[in-house]
Amino acid sequence: RGGRQILCDLEFGVAAGRITGLVGPSGCGKTTLMRVLAGTQRVAGGRATIFGRTAGHQRLRGHIGYAPQAASVYDDLTVMQNVRYFATAIGAAHDEVDRVLAAVDMARLEHRVVARLSGGERSRVSLAVAMLGRPRLLVLDEPTVGLDPVLRESLWQLFHRLAADGAAVLVSSHVMDEAERSDELLLMRDGRLLAQDTPSELMRRSGTDSMEAAFLRLVEDVT
Repeated sequence: RGGRQILCDLEFGVAAGRITGLVGPSGCGKTTLMRVLAGTQRVAGGRATIFGRTAGHQRLRGHIGYAPQAASVYDDLTVMQNVRYFATAIGAAHDEVDRVLAAVDMARLEHRVVARLSGGERSRVSLAVAMLGRPRLLVLDEPTVGLDPVLRESLWQLFHRLAADGAAVLVSSHVMDEAERSDELLLMRDGRLLAQDTPSELMRRSGTDSMEAAFLRLVEDVT
């Protein structure tokens, strides 16, 4: 992009039935990486493979749910109209609409126009859309930004249920205190992968008692 390399020699896996946290400071390349996996970002080199196919392949569309950092919903439609529209677009069953709205606690606002929602509520509608069709891979770009602690806890419980049902869940965040909620972590800095391991193992290896301290120790080790 603009002659600058954004992602550098990344190699990792995201396992089914687990939550993989993608953690790193703002601007480190998390969103670009997630766009690559979702098939919305062209790459100049390398290859991302999902379920045996190159990311962006037409046959992957029904298997990947993507909730971008900026909620991708229509302001002039209601919550229900938005979710019904996307359900029709991907051929999801009608009962999916009620299921996903209930899962993100937006059923009570289903008749409200999206333009009148808060930022956190818009993000939850976008998350509901990503969950339609029970995708095998969920790519969630900072889904808890702007949410209160109670709702953040509720969404993390939801992510764990989705993983328990067999989905591979990739969740990005720049907030280190969320990292320990993941089964496995990808730690990124400046477009590079510093480490991939469980939170407890990363803290053990770094001799620290928090993910923020572990990340800082790992940064020191590679600089």
